[in-house]
Amino acid sequence: MTLLSVLSLPLISASTLPLYGIIITIDPGHGGRDSGTYYHNIYEKNINLEISKKLEYELGKKGAIVYMTRKRDIDLSSIYDSKKKRGDLYRRLLKIKEVNSNLYLSIHINWYKDSTLQGAEVLYHTINKENKVLASSIMKELKKNTKTDRNISETDLYMYRNTTIPGVLIECGYLSNPVERKLLQDEKYQRKLAQSITKGVINFLKARNKLQLVV
Repeated sequence: MTLLSVLSLPLISASTLPLYGIIITIDPGHGGRDSGTYYHNIYEKNINLEISKKLEYELGKKGAIVYMTRKRDIDLSSIYDSKKKRGDLYRRLLKIKEVNSNLYLSIHINWYKDSTLQGAEVLYHTINKENKVLASSIMKELKKNTKTDRNISETDLYMYRNTTIPGVLIECGYLSNPVERKLLQDEKYQRKLAQSITKGVINFLKARNKLQLVV
């Protein structure tokens, strides 16, 4: 290889590929027989998957190695599972662990009987002390870019209390809110959510690496 060809190779740096080599698993919630929340023929499972695909692209663009617990409309339960929902969640956990993920991001959509409620929010479990920091970092970007006024909160759901690596549950908005329901189906808004989450992950890792250097 000549010196000229070496100099022409793109440089890998923290500024161009800040997530280089980081293994991230995206978990698009629900799927298959489990639609999640819905409004007429608008299903949470489908919106979760579309946002996750855009998130996969944005994270990959920044250098991350990205895996998805599902890439199509399926649930992960086995024919041998007596409890289908628990089986589905258990296999999502296995997928996160088997690829040695550095962190995971679970994508969902909210619903509430009060249709005025709106805004993306991030939930975390205290099983890993970094979860709250990651949640705060992503929440900060969502507030900046989507104008949500919601805050982070704790969750004790099965999947999150049984996953020890850093990760959070991101509720991307409320399908029960008419305005947000329209936004959540819009590709540009889905991309904005994905970009906000990606920036939050980058900022989280930057802060963590600085702390490790100090220690």
